[in-house]
Amino acid sequence: MSLQIDTIDERILYYLSQEARHTSAPDIAEKVDVSAPTVRNRIRRLEEAGVIRGYHTDIDYQKVGGRLTNHYVCSTGSRDREEMAQRVLDVPGVINVREIMSGKGDLRITVVGSDTDDLTRIAQGITSLGIEIDDEDLIHREYFRPYASFAPRDEELASPVTGVAGLAGDADVVEVIVREKAPIAGKTLQEANEEGLVPSDVLVVRINREEGTITPTGETLIKEDDFVTVHSRSGVTEETLEVFTGD
Repeated sequence: MSLQIDTIDERILYYLSQEARHTSAPDIAEKVDVSAPTVRNRIRRLEEAGVIRGYHTDIDYQKVGGRLTNHYVCSTGSRDREEMAQRVLDVPGVINVREIMSGKGDLRITVVGSDTDDLTRIAQGITSLGIEIDDEDLIHREYFRPYASFAPRDEELASPVTGVAGLAGDADVVEVIVREKAPIAGKTLQEANEEGLVPSDVLVVRINREEGTITPTGETLIKEDDFVTVHSRSGVTEETLEVFTGD
């Protein structure tokens, strides 16, 4: 099942896609307008959910002894595609394998060889597994860029409300970041209810903070920079949002 992410998660993924090695949590926090611990917590959650699968070095193999990078379009036929993908990774020189949801050309394999003879050896290793090579291309250059839909949008980043999902009728689920001067900051949910800050039909159903995800109770203290998921059967009003944002 896919993980539900919000605007902050999208921005984190965008900046990590640009340059993971030299992009720190404080760097991202400054651009996204949340705290560095919040960014670290979000990155950890994305890693644990398998959204961020790893951090890989982009190597120009041609500059390392003039090595050649080749791309093979291959077919597994009636064989188990996943099993064949795992087996072909054991062929020396194979650096990447992609499974494609199709019959013909259902494996795309990238390899690195020291010369054309080495590429021939690698190709023979692939075909020895019963995999058919349909086509091949010698890679000259490869270009990457972050996913454009995750790019910053000033009007969204200016708002502490990061996501709104409409439910049946007037019901809403709203995700909001608790600001420093918010009336609810430093209070328990029970205190917030008793003081009339949060209407009786409004429920805080989840809190994300540095130490992880919290399922709140009446004794849960709301803190600055908490990422709070709020549910209301009758809809979340601007007045209720101001309790969390202080705006």
